[in-house]
Amino acid sequence: MTDARLILVLPDREAAEEVAERVAALLDLPEEPEPVRDALAGEDDAEDAQWLVVLEEPVPDPGRLAALAEEHEGWLERDEV
Repeated sequence: MTDARLILVLPDREAAEEVAERVAALLDLPEEPEPVRDALAGEDDAEDAQWLVVLEEPVPDPGRLAALAEEHEGWLERDEV
């Protein structure tokens, strides 16, 4: 079995912090996942950054996470590690 991560990609820090809080409550996590800034290739400006909330699989009901990301103009990706 391959390990994977679910990555919620969000447009700004405020959205990422709100999503991290809601994910922690939704999944009953002991602590909130830490949002991570992901600068777009070749860009130094803070305006040109996405924010990520990363979760290790297995995660129950990834569809709810995708919907949560979409509520904040983001999306959900799956990354094989």
